[in-house]
Amino acid sequence: MDFLGNFSRLPGDRKKRQVEASDDADFQYQDLTLEAQAKISDEENQRRPFPVLKLIIFLLFALLLTRIFYLQVVGAEKNLNLAVGNSVRPRAIISGRGVISDVNGVWLARDVPSFVLGVYPSDLPKKTSDREAEYQKLAALSGVSADEIRRRVDASGLTSIQLEIIKPDLGREESLILQESTSGMPGVTVSAQSMRQYKNDSGLAEILGYTGLISTDELSTDPNYLMNEYTGKAGLEKSYQGDLRGTPGIEKVEVNSHGKVAQTLSDSSNKLPVAGNNLTLNIDYNLQKVMSDQLAAGIAGSGTGSTAGTVVAMNPQTGAVLGMVSLPSYDNNIFAGKVDSSEYQKLLADPNFPLLNRATMGIYPSGSIIKIVMAAAGIDAGVITPSTAIETPAEIDIGDYKFPDWKYHTGLTDVERAIAESNDIFFYAVAGGYDKIKGLGIRLIDNYLSLFGFGEKTGIDLPSEAAGLVPTPEWKEKVRGEPWYLGDSYHLGIGQGDFLITPLQMVRAVCAIANGGKLVVPELVKNITDQSEKIVQTMSPKTLRQNFVSAEAIATSQAGMRQAVTSASGSGRLLQNLPVTSAAKTGTAQFMNNQKEHAWFEAYAPYENPQIAIVVMIEGGGEGYTAAGPVADNILQYYFSQR
Repeated sequence: MDFLGNFSRLPGDRKKRQVEASDDADFQYQDLTLEAQAKISDEENQRRPFPVLKLIIFLLFALLLTRIFYLQVVGAEKNLNLAVGNSVRPRAIISGRGVISDVNGVWLARDVPSFVLGVYPSDLPKKTSDREAEYQKLAALSGVSADEIRRRVDASGLTSIQLEIIKPDLGREESLILQESTSGMPGVTVSAQSMRQYKNDSGLAEILGYTGLISTDELSTDPNYLMNEYTGKAGLEKSYQGDLRGTPGIEKVEVNSHGKVAQTLSDSSNKLPVAGNNLTLNIDYNLQKVMSDQLAAGIAGSGTGSTAGTVVAMNPQTGAVLGMVSLPSYDNNIFAGKVDSSEYQKLLADPNFPLLNRATMGIYPSGSIIKIVMAAAGIDAGVITPSTAIETPAEIDIGDYKFPDWKYHTGLTDVERAIAESNDIFFYAVAGGYDKIKGLGIRLIDNYLSLFGFGEKTGIDLPSEAAGLVPTPEWKEKVRGEPWYLGDSYHLGIGQGDFLITPLQMVRAVCAIANGGKLVVPELVKNITDQSEKIVQTMSPKTLRQNFVSAEAIATSQAGMRQAVTSASGSGRLLQNLPVTSAAKTGTAQFMNNQKEHAWFEAYAPYENPQIAIVVMIEGGGEGYTAAGPVADNILQYYFSQR
């Protein structure tokens, strides 16, 4: 049979057929019955292909060829891009934070290498069931609950290309184990990232602050941040976040079917991260340590059960903060990486409030250290002169009320002696009037206190600061429902009553006396440099106001503070052994209904050309001379021994 279904004949068949036909023609013809013909016909139909099947096969091949042509020719570029998109991922690279150093280049805060366990949400399994299975496995390996992992991924979104950190600050051994055990898990990675490290042995935590994972609110205010970035939450880390942060980078990586990085691709859109700028502080780390040690010794040695205090040192000429300690302090390294919640709760529950920077946020009655301001105010306003002198009794009686001195001072007392011996009666008179002294009155008192910077923030380069309180008649009427009395002015004249200050405000006022009447702005940062140590910005000294009181007024307060050191009965005489000249004033501020006393001491040196002003305050420490004075003396001894 041929390809058309016809039977073929062999050579000779025709001749044989002719012979047979001639011999048996009739027999052969008759033998071909109707039944045999039907059988032959069926066999021939079975061997001949069905025409409809041919058509179907032809159409299928035509469709297949058309699709191949479309995919390989018409849609070639689009499909190539889709294929690349499935294997190439852009990855954000977090920049390192800048270093914070002291004035001599000693690091105080820096980045150190660390490892983190994280996921890239965009590379996680697409099927919900597969993704949930991966969460469960990752939870078992990491110790982080599946719910927490899911929450973090959902917060960033399944299309996010940013690394979502599941477990930070891995030890080297743990990182190696996790790296091996998570191999093959789509989107899961163990990668190297930096972690913040702080010096914590000298009460620096309140200055430096700490960093933490960026919050949703912070992300909403600045979309340029990455979801897994750490930002400044307190202290200088927060104040100078924009300088310390740097610029994140981006790179394109090729990932395999398991979401693991196969290689980093060279691409023109890749950008290396740029580390943040560095901060150089005005603080001397060695001086800071001495201040911390001496304050701790003063608190422990007060004998009053005190547990807290603060000391601040400034350059009177520039406002540079040379040291600032608040005790008790805390270890800000607990905020690096994953926050230890139990440690954090301990800090919050501590009745001594270690998270509080007492230098800038603690508000206290000033006690007698405010008398240097009252003296300058009285002379500038013409209420007294440098030569005004009066006999001061042991107490002043106003109606049924008595206003006593802390001790009886015999003989005439002028303003310098009143400062040196801390004569309460003299300053009652300056504030409210007595004998031949008319008195400032509350309006002038409030005005001068404000001129010296009380009742307002100093403007120091820290994110949090208290303003204190300068009470007014209106304030008292509103808050206490009482009018202003003469006794209120008397109390204010010696730093008692409702008048509240921060230690930083007081040291700034001391600077204004020491430098001749210039109210400076305290500054912690000296300059900002880039990674090549090139200076980006130098912080120039800032003066808020100057010449707001007369030179004569300033000179009189200076002379009174100097006499406090040189006089045998002076309240600051313990500074007589310093290698330089100095000026000082003590303070003992009553609180808790006069049941307890804060111990204050303020000083500056050298007297002729001040380089350092210092204020010490010990909470509930008792008398300023015995508790706070030795702390200031020892700090100044160290400071000038180094010079």
